[in-house]
Amino acid sequence: MSLRLVAATFALAGLSFGAQASAECEVSIDANDMMQFSTKTLSVPATCKEVKLTLNHTGKMPAQSMGHNVVIADTANLQAVGTEGMSAGLENSYVKPNDDRVYAFTKVIGGGESTSITFSTEKMTPGGDYSFFCSFPGHWAIMQGKFEFK
Repeated sequence: MSLRLVAATFALAGLSFGAQASAECEVSIDANDMMQFSTKTLSVPATCKEVKLTLNHTGKMPAQSMGHNVVIADTANLQAVGTEGMSAGLENSYVKPNDDRVYAFTKVIGGGESTSITFSTEKMTPGGDYSFFCSFPGHWAIMQGKFEFK
């Protein structure tokens, strides 16, 4: 009987830890019509195998004129990914198709919209130098921050 109690206790502890770990692996960020993100840092523990990223566009302007997205890449590749993404067009969320320098990206959204993605951290290294940015043309130079995976 005591073995069942111990097993049940561990099972409940595991469920509790799983819920906690899941919440730690979710990040949310807002963007507005003034080309600003709500934070300069997004951070998740290196124990996260997957991350859920939510973007909320708190402005009013449409995606065609003031759209925003979130792209995660190595900081060293930020400028190249942002510049090359401009020619990919809105239909590709201004991210070059199959760009292996990009770990994750959301679609471009307009004012009042939200979008979420879940991405794998398998190719990321704990403590690596990562950035997030908006790849809408002209935005990447201003709308950027650090993505911490540690």
